[in-house]
Amino acid sequence: MDNCLIPFCMDTDQITSKLGKELTSLVKRSKKEPITYDEFLADKMLMRLAIQEGIPYRVFSLIQDITPLTEEDWAELLDLSTKSMHRYKQQAKVFRPIQSEKIIEMAEVTKIGIDFFGDREKFKTWLLIPNFALGNARPIDLLKDSYGKEMVVAELTRVAHGIFI
Repeated sequence: MDNCLIPFCMDTDQITSKLGKELTSLVKRSKKEPITYDEFLADKMLMRLAIQEGIPYRVFSLIQDITPLTEEDWAELLDLSTKSMHRYKQQAKVFRPIQSEKIIEMAEVTKIGIDFFGDREKFKTWLLIPNFALGNARPIDLLKDSYGKEMVVAELTRVAHGIFI
């Protein structure tokens, strides 16, 4: 099971453990000791370094397995066709910094959402339902740009603190 690379045979803990190892390798010049996925998401400097280096497809694939986003959602967010996404996979390509930034932003949003809802499916449902506090937009539709992402994070934070608009 440890060599399993398909999402349904790995639980979230196994995926985040693999992510920690991959991210440690990615940012090894900055950090000498191993880091966890949570430590990476809490360290803006490490995230910046990873964005500059470019996220390798193998890291993206693990992040993709954690998020509630479909392949089509990812293609739209990264401004790539699904065919291009498959080429990235086949050629083990590294994403450009602008795409790497979006990948990390979605990892951040997913962590916040799953921490609050406790479950990827509940978070996905929330993303797909129009939200009054977000101008009746579906949160997933706001994730296409950084301002929308910040609005979604702010709404998740308000709801987590019991503040309803």
